[in-house]
Amino acid sequence: MSANDKAAYGVEGVHGVETVGDRYDEKTEKNVEGIPHATVTSAALNGGDDPIAAHDLEVTGYELEAIEGKLPQMSTERTKLIIAQLYEIHKYDQNFPRPTLDRMQEFLQRPDHLDQATPAHEDDKVGDDELLKEMKLEALLATENSPYLEVRANVDPTDDPDMPSLTFRVLVLGTIASGLGSFVDTLFANRNPAIYIGANVAQLLAYPAGRFMATTLPRKTFRTFGKEWTLNPGPFSPKEHMLITIMANVSFSSGYTNSIIPTQAMSFFFDMQFARKFGYQLLNTLGFTFVGYGLAGLTRRFLVYPSVAVWPSSLSIVALNKSFHTTVNEPVRGPFGKIFTMSREKFFLYTFGAMFIWFWFPGMIWQSLSYFSWMTWIAPNNIHLSAVTGMAGGMGLNPWPTFDWNILNANGTNPLTLPSFTIVNQMIGVIAAALISIAVYYRNDWNTGYIPINSNKVWANTGARYNVTKILDDDSNLDPAKYQTYSEPWMGAGYIVCFIFYFAMYSATLTYCVLYHRHDIALGFKSFTKVIRKQFRRGRPEDEEEDVLAEDVHSRLMARYKEVPEWQYLIVLLIAMVMGMVGVGVYPTHVTPAVLIFGIIMPLIVMIPCGLVQAVTGMPIPLNVLAEFIGGAIVPGNANSLIYFKTYGYIATYQALAFSSDLKLAHYLKIPPYHTFAMQIWATLIYCFVCAGLQNYILAFKGVCTSAAKFGMSCPGANTFFTSAVFWGTLGPARLFGPGKRYNLMLLGFPAGVVVVLALWVLRKKFPRSEMLRQVHPVMWFAGAAYWGPPYNFSYFVGNVYVTLLSFGYIRKRYAAFWAKYNYVLAASFPAGIAIAAIIIFFGTAIPKDGSIYLDWWGNNVVSAGCEGGGCPRLTLADGEVFGAPVNSGLFT
Repeated sequence: MSANDKAAYGVEGVHGVETVGDRYDEKTEKNVEGIPHATVTSAALNGGDDPIAAHDLEVTGYELEAIEGKLPQMSTERTKLIIAQLYEIHKYDQNFPRPTLDRMQEFLQRPDHLDQATPAHEDDKVGDDELLKEMKLEALLATENSPYLEVRANVDPTDDPDMPSLTFRVLVLGTIASGLGSFVDTLFANRNPAIYIGANVAQLLAYPAGRFMATTLPRKTFRTFGKEWTLNPGPFSPKEHMLITIMANVSFSSGYTNSIIPTQAMSFFFDMQFARKFGYQLLNTLGFTFVGYGLAGLTRRFLVYPSVAVWPSSLSIVALNKSFHTTVNEPVRGPFGKIFTMSREKFFLYTFGAMFIWFWFPGMIWQSLSYFSWMTWIAPNNIHLSAVTGMAGGMGLNPWPTFDWNILNANGTNPLTLPSFTIVNQMIGVIAAALISIAVYYRNDWNTGYIPINSNKVWANTGARYNVTKILDDDSNLDPAKYQTYSEPWMGAGYIVCFIFYFAMYSATLTYCVLYHRHDIALGFKSFTKVIRKQFRRGRPEDEEEDVLAEDVHSRLMARYKEVPEWQYLIVLLIAMVMGMVGVGVYPTHVTPAVLIFGIIMPLIVMIPCGLVQAVTGMPIPLNVLAEFIGGAIVPGNANSLIYFKTYGYIATYQALAFSSDLKLAHYLKIPPYHTFAMQIWATLIYCFVCAGLQNYILAFKGVCTSAAKFGMSCPGANTFFTSAVFWGTLGPARLFGPGKRYNLMLLGFPAGVVVVLALWVLRKKFPRSEMLRQVHPVMWFAGAAYWGPPYNFSYFVGNVYVTLLSFGYIRKRYAAFWAKYNYVLAASFPAGIAIAAIIIFFGTAIPKDGSIYLDWWGNNVVSAGCEGGGCPRLTLADGEVFGAPVNSGLFT
């Protein structure tokens, strides 16, 4: 077997053992492929019904069989060391099973296990032996694989260094995917509704394309610069497939350029003609995008290398990759006592096809299946019913609000990948926010009774939409006289409550990371300083205490590849900063380039705590409101300054965490770091040039960024961006939240976030064995309410609770092996089926005849009937009447 072809058949483990087994054969029950000498036993079929697994180690029978042979190599002394560190890392980890932690604590508190003293009774000896064996198994899982079942189910603790990674196929397919995806995503980012080609589509299409190239390309070897290479190194490998997916992930995200340029360039916005220059567009796109990439590289030791940084949302991408490339098809026992032998690939294709067909109903044929606001259909014009139960304009308090899987993923909350504690804690925040919003609305606090209850728009004192152009002078700056003759800006109840929870989320995140993740942060700094010391000690031995869990098995396997040093990522960061500062300083922006430095300070402070929360819970912490608040306060009255601060403070952090997630994918697949580094940079360059190059073409669309725009190019993102720039930049936070101002009380969210986290910390200390308190995640409480904010509501979250309780709460606990095999494949297949169907529906109905192809019937029209069509205020005004301070009274703040 050639070295290149070995990638298709065998892998190398931690100790360099090549494992090649046989496919499972129902008649002979031969060895399970990939597990040396493992036979299919009843314990394996049951997913871990082994006596040793009786204490909920969350390990399947296959995993037990794979590691039990290494038990003699694990001494009691080393077991104690590993378990002690493991307990310290995971004692506050909601992803780690509580029964296992209890057994660890019992083991560490009983010195007779360590001294190997003779027990007084035979029963004690049996119990001690069983506990010691369990702890050795857990120590082996932590050091030879992963302590998390969801990671072990999708990520192999093995590597083949000869497997092709960066190849001609990757360059060709990755470049095409990046270029085409950037083009489509950028072109339609300003459309309402927007259309995106997700990375899962690229991952899906890359497999047959890669297989085709592997079959057709010649295997001739070439020599360039002294190195041999070939167009076709053999079978299309998992590393190649994932590297293409990572390139697609980098480029398939329409950045802030699509909002910044229209906002600055269009005459009815800020009318800054320099924003139409390609040089300006390119410099700023390159600047904030590569700043994020540099930050991601500098924080790898905090957000990528630690095993606690699971990145749950990435596991479905790994699962899809595995379903196409694995040769393992282990039988597993599932519901109804049935043995399931369907391969992952076949399961993906069946479920992908089913969702592809189904999405045509909620996506086109019967759209009310998507927005199943059935209670409002009874009385469409009932203001109170719509406010409480309406999905489009109300709180959405509906026990069964949708038959559309896409609604469940609206906020990136795939319930099959996110831990159940994340979704349940979010739901607590959602319920709290809904009840508070209803109370605010019916009390008419802040005059919210005159405004639709759940609107993310800004309103005038007449109950009409706020027209920001009425308060600006010819230079798009605030005109105080015009402001006093028009109106103060007002927000609806749902929007106000959303902001309060945003403020609480930010302070809670920092407090939570100090209290619960300080050990992880300390390990990251320890690893970082260790690397720096090695560079200066020049190979001299270091006298340090052994830290057996500083690196997981994947880090040890990656150690054979040359690492990208931090200084190279720092160079990328500095070059990006220079490009951004040139883009701001050379053109007449009337903004000092120093604003970018202030903006970059923000991600330097918040990226590690926000990244740790996202890596553990799967949910990002949106920083847009914080960036707007700080940016507007630093340079009040300058909207352009806010734009740049927000871009480098918020979007750079967002991009950095997206890059970190991609680096974790490469870490899981053992892709050589320089291959990932080179391809991420190349894909990012493609994205930046394509995105910047399309801006003037988009601005030339007839009626672009207006309601009369062709092809629906109404720029909802740019309109929102412009409104935010005016209110947070031109008006400034001081007018809205300053002392004595009408929204000042909303700032109580900041201390509330700290108080809640501290209170729960004290309760945990007082009741350390409370599983309920252990599963509480206060940051997710506040994040749920923040994500809930308009236009989302209870209806977008409740379905996730049902799915996560079924998947994580029932199937995982009863059928661990079945869950491990199929759960994440299903998590990948459903969104992929929706994406392909949505693309066909869009290009088949939205583009032809200016989008006039529409099925006009009750099942589609009822979605926008009555108050669901735009929201209904509870209180009304007579002609000429206003709420709040009178016009021209001089009382507007």
